[in-house]
Formats: sequence, C-alpha cells, structure tokens
Amino acid sequence: MGELRLQKCVSCYSVYFPPRPFCPACSSKEIEIITSSGKGKIHTFIISNFRSPGFDTPYSIAVVELEEGPRMLTNIVGCEQSSDVIKMEMDVEAVFEPASDEINLVKFKLTEVV
Repeated sequence: MGELRLQKCVSCYSVYFPPRPFCPACSSKEIEIITSSGKGKIHTFIISNFRSPGFDTPYSIAVVELEEGPRMLTNIVGCEQSSDVIKMEMDVEAVFEPASDEINLVKFKLTEVV
C-alpha cells in the first residue's frame, strides 16, 4: 500500500531522514532516493494519556531506528498501548495509514509476538 523513501548521499553514503536538499553529514547536493525496508527497532517511546485531536488515549509516541540508520518520530499501532507490551529494542515494521486520498502516515507495528 505504500513505501517509505529515504535520501542517500552519493558522496559519503549517509542515509538520512527527513529529506532535505543536501546531505547533513557532508553538505553534498548529490543525493538519491532509496526505498527503505520499513524495518527497524524501537529506540525509545512513551505511552501518552494526553487527549489530542486524532488520537484515542492511551497512545504511544516512539522513535524508531530504521535498518538503514535514520531515526523517525512515529506511533506504534496494532497492539495494546502499554509498557507491558511495547519495549525498547523491539523489532517493528512500517504500516501506512491513510490521512487523505493523497497522504499516508507512516506508523509502525510490532513484529515480535508478546
């Protein structure tokens, strides 16, 4: 349904996110777009009970480190929103949730069974 795209520097091979017109490591403007595997690990997370439009409480806010190296701020979905279930270093994979006809949001689900 979707794919996660990253930028890679042709000069120093750094892979980064979010996109920008130059490499944040070496400032080269020679960049290419690559498709991420969509796999990663939870670097850190919190479970929030703060009411916010578009979110049912509780919900997770996480930083996921992708296999390719970059880290993304995201949400963990498809599981109980509890620190008994969600743990740091757990394997996750990208899922895409439609926000509109043109936009999909990248979120992550656990690949480990708890």
